[in-house]
Amino acid sequence: MALNYFQPLFDVIRDKDRCIKCQACARQCSNEVHRYDADLDMMISDSQQCVDCQRCVCICPTGALKIVDNPNKFRNNSNWSQQIMTEVYKQAETGGVLLSAMGNPKEYPVYWDKILLNASQVTNPPIDPLREPMETKVFLGKKPKNVSFNEDGSVKTETTPTLELSTPIMFSAMSYGSISRNAHESLARAATELGIFYNTGEGGLHKDFYQYGPNTIVQVASGRFGVFKDYLETGAAIEIKMGQGAKPGIGGHLPGAKILEDVSRTRMIPMGTDAISPAPHHDIYSIEHLRQLVLSLKEYKKPVIVKIAAVHNVAAIASGIARSGADIIAIDGYRGGTGAAPTRIRDNVGIPIELALASVDQRLRDEGIRNEVSVVVAGSIRSSSDVVKAIALGADACYIGTAALLALGCHLCRSCQTGKCNWGIATQRPDLVKRLNPNIGYQRLVNLVHAWDHEIKEMMGGMGINSVEALKGNRLMLRGIGLNEKELEILGIQHAGQ
Repeated sequence: MALNYFQPLFDVIRDKDRCIKCQACARQCSNEVHRYDADLDMMISDSQQCVDCQRCVCICPTGALKIVDNPNKFRNNSNWSQQIMTEVYKQAETGGVLLSAMGNPKEYPVYWDKILLNASQVTNPPIDPLREPMETKVFLGKKPKNVSFNEDGSVKTETTPTLELSTPIMFSAMSYGSISRNAHESLARAATELGIFYNTGEGGLHKDFYQYGPNTIVQVASGRFGVFKDYLETGAAIEIKMGQGAKPGIGGHLPGAKILEDVSRTRMIPMGTDAISPAPHHDIYSIEHLRQLVLSLKEYKKPVIVKIAAVHNVAAIASGIARSGADIIAIDGYRGGTGAAPTRIRDNVGIPIELALASVDQRLRDEGIRNEVSVVVAGSIRSSSDVVKAIALGADACYIGTAALLALGCHLCRSCQTGKCNWGIATQRPDLVKRLNPNIGYQRLVNLVHAWDHEIKEMMGGMGINSVEALKGNRLMLRGIGLNEKELEILGIQHAGQ
C-alpha cells in the first residue's frame, strides 16, 4: 500500500446529537467531503478533501458542523515548516508546478494597518457629512494644467476623454472563465447602478453584457482573448494589461476544464483548450512599442489605462507609461487576488501597493507630469479606510476585487484554480454557478459600495476635508506607527506624535 504523506489541513467536526442526516452537506459540497453511509446510518466526512469553504457549515440546518484546523502537526521546525514540507511531498509526487489562488497570504507587513488618519479639532473644524455637502465624485484621465480661453473670452471646456465615478471605487479585472457568468452579471449590474465601472479582465465580454458597456472597462491582455472591434467600441475605457500583482512577470492560464461553450465563444478559442496568455505582449518590448498600442486604441475616443504589477522599479515604469500617452495607470500590489497563479510567484514576487503608490505619486510629481495621468491602485483594498489612505498617498481611485467577491459570498478558501467553487463564483459548473443569484449578488455589491462611500465621507469630514480631490496626495493627513525611518521616507509621511 502506498504511503500517504499528506495530512488533512482541516478537521470536519460533526455533532452527532445535532446531525439529523438530512444530507444537505453532501449535496452542497463539490469536493465530496460528506457522504451518507446507509449501512451505518450516519454521515461520514473525508477531511482530506476539505478546503474550508464553510459552505456546509452555513447550509447545515441544525448547526451540527464546524471546520477546525487539524491539530496533528509534523515535528516543529522553524526552517522547514509543515507547509513547506507538504509542498515538497506534493511536487515529489506530481512533478508539477504548485498552483494557488487569491493573493499573497504570507505574514508580510500590511502597511494600511500601520498608517493612521488625522482628525480636525478646533482651528480646522470637522465637517458633518449628513448636514454639509461632501464630494466623492472623481474624474479619471488627463487633467488640464491651467484654464484656457477661446478668442471670445469663454472658457475652453474640451478635454481628453475621462471616466466619471460617483465614488473613487471600481471593480477590478476578473475574467469570464475565471469567475462565473452570474458573478460577472452581478458586477456589471452593480457598477451600472452605482455609477462606477467594472473590468472585464482578459476573457472578453459576454454578448449579454454589452448593454452595460457605458460602465465597463474592457481589457486587452497579451493573449488578446475576445478582443475585436465591437468589444473595443463597447467599453467606456480600454485597459492594456502589462502585469498583475499576484503574478508579475508571467502570463495567465485558464484550464481547459473551464473553457465551456459560452466561455469558448466569448474568448474566441476552442472548447476544452487551455487559455494561456504569454508573459509579454509580443508587440511590446519598449515604452515606444507601448505608445504605439496606446495611440492605436485611442482611435476609439476613450480613455486608455495601462495596468502594471507593483515591482521594485515601479516608479520608473510608471513615468514611462505616463509619457506613452496613457490616460490612467493602474498599479496592482502583491496581495492582489487571482484565480490561479504559481505559488512561488504569488508568494515571493512584487512589492506592497502602499510603497509602490507612494513612490509612483512622488516620482510623477517630481517630474511635473502628475496631472498627465490618473493613478488607480489595487491589491488588497479591504475597507473604506484603505481607500481613504490610498487617496491621501496619491491615488485617484481604487480597484477592489477580493472585497467584491467576499460581498458575493466568497470565503477565501483559496481553491479557485480547481473550478469547484461551492459559492458559484470561481466555477463554470452549471450546478454550482446557479448557487449565486445575480439579483441578490448585485444588491450586496451595491450595499457594500454605498456603505464604503458613507464611511469615506465620514472620515473626510473628520479631517475637515469636503472632497476627494482635496484629499488626494494630502500626506499631512497620515501618520505612521511602528514603521522605520526608511519606510516613513518612502511613504512620505511622519511618525505618529510628530
